[in-house]
Amino acid sequence: MSLDHRPDVPGADHRGGRSGPATGVLDPVPAPAGPAEPFPGGAGATFAAAVAGGGLDLPLPGSGATATRWARLARIARRDLPVARLAEGHADAVAILADHHRSPVPDAGYGVWASRSGGGARLDGGHDGLRLSGTVRFCSGTHLLDRALVVAGSGAGAGTRLVDLDLRAPQVERVTAWRAAGMAASDTHDVVLHDVPLPAEAVVGGPDAYTDRPGFAHGGAGVAAVWLGAAAAIVDHVAAPLRTADPDPHRLAALGAVHAAVAAADALLAVTAARIDADPATAHHDAVATVRAAVERACRSVLDAAPEIAGVAVLAGSPLLTARLADLQIYLRQHHGGRDLAALGRALVTPAT
Repeated sequence: MSLDHRPDVPGADHRGGRSGPATGVLDPVPAPAGPAEPFPGGAGATFAAAVAGGGLDLPLPGSGATATRWARLARIARRDLPVARLAEGHADAVAILADHHRSPVPDAGYGVWASRSGGGARLDGGHDGLRLSGTVRFCSGTHLLDRALVVAGSGAGAGTRLVDLDLRAPQVERVTAWRAAGMAASDTHDVVLHDVPLPAEAVVGGPDAYTDRPGFAHGGAGVAAVWLGAAAAIVDHVAAPLRTADPDPHRLAALGAVHAAVAAADALLAVTAARIDADPATAHHDAVATVRAAVERACRSVLDAAPEIAGVAVLAGSPLLTARLADLQIYLRQHHGGRDLAALGRALVTPAT
């Protein structure tokens, strides 16, 4: 199943080949044809069909087609952000496994469950083998995925370990914890692990294998492409009515401002993708932090301006627009605001070693 709703993206080879010139990640914003409808059938069915049909077989980060990878993720988000959340997690898991010379289980839908909030998962070993225990919060695809790469603590001073977990294990308990309307379709809840027995080969890589690789940073920039795709969907919504009316010049000015913000962030994504492809062995931490901050700011501009541009009649009459506003508000919090900006600022004034 293909998840592309507009197949022609400048500079992208959708067969997975190399990207063309760095012309951006997004399709034109606002979309000339107006907003796209969500996928029929729900997020879970759409995701499962895409995995089975190869629709999420994306170029790996740093493979020479990073912009193509991000364009495809952004395109999914522009149509259905909860589906894109699942797609991004699956694609990230496949990339993580590839970084460690591992292959995913065929036709399995993967996620990456890395939250350490509230303690997170813990990996212990004894005479009876490895055991995974603890509570992992914010697990997207809780009831929809087949497997998850779980980041687990492994004892004092031992760092974290990455575990490829089969979610069919009876010791995996799903606990409903998501109460918000935004991103509800991403099936994000808590998971309690009751001493899940693991074979030795379930552990992927060595200590801190999840974070101690360039791909960790590269994946963070891919998440920003998803944010921006969701923001573009909102711009598509609020721009469409302005084509058929005599619009207020203030609303046109606000539309011009958000278009410029999205376009600037899109251009920076393309530049960042090119840097990663030119030197995939480097994490490019500063470049990734910069593009995430720029995309977050562009998305915030869209969220702030969209209600003004739309007006009360459009807001009241479009449950899809209000749902997309709510979804992006929550998903955007993967950026930690001032904390992430402070870390970037510190990096910029710290001499390189």
